[in-house]
Amino acid sequence: MRLDLFLKISRLIARRNLAQEFCDAGLIKVNGAPAKSSKEIKAGDEIEIRRRNRLTKISVFDVPAKKQVSKTDAENLYSIKSNEILEDETALS
Repeated sequence: MRLDLFLKISRLIARRNLAQEFCDAGLIKVNGAPAKSSKEIKAGDEIEIRRRNRLTKISVFDVPAKKQVSKTDAENLYSIKSNEILEDETALS
């Protein structure tokens, strides 16, 4: 499954278009490397999402076979490893 679609289905990012913008801006990393929105996601991948002064790291447990997932099932697709608040923008690099 594509990264942008996984982020939308898992409800980590509200819209697929927004997930694509995050990827284009270099705010999403998969397994430590900047990722394009078309990157294929599989179970075991680690995703980092950078929002303003927040860095969220998650582990992917499962990738759904369909494009519609209930809210309760979406929470079971991943686990949050850390959710850090960064002090300044220079700490993001």
